[in-house]
Amino acid sequence: MRLTVINMFKKSVNGHIFRGKYRLVKRVTPRSVDTLQREYEQTERNMALLLKPYLTLEQSSGHAKELNKKEQVINKWREQQLKMKPHVTISDRLEHLNVKNVWE
Repeated sequence: MRLTVINMFKKSVNGHIFRGKYRLVKRVTPRSVDTLQREYEQTERNMALLLKPYLTLEQSSGHAKELNKKEQVINKWREQQLKMKPHVTISDRLEHLNVKNVWE
C-alpha cells in the first residue's frame, strides 16, 4: 500500500482525496485515539440514558390532557373548516330543476 503525503509545493493526490489508490491516509496518533475513545464513551453514556424513559406511564398519559392538546387540535380544525367553502354536490346545484310531480 502506498501512502501519499501532501506536500505544500506539489499537486494534491489524484482523484478524490480520501478514496482510491492514491488516497490521503491520516496517521494515527495517541491524541486521535484518545479523542475517539472519549467520543465513544460519551456516546455510550448518552445511549445508557436513553434506555430508561424520562417520564413514567402515568405522567406520559396525563400530560396531554392537562395541556388540552386534543381540544386545541379540534378547534384549529374547526377554524380551518370555517375558512373553506362548503361542499357543494350536483344535486344542490340542480335543485332548481327538481319538479315535484303531483301524481306521485
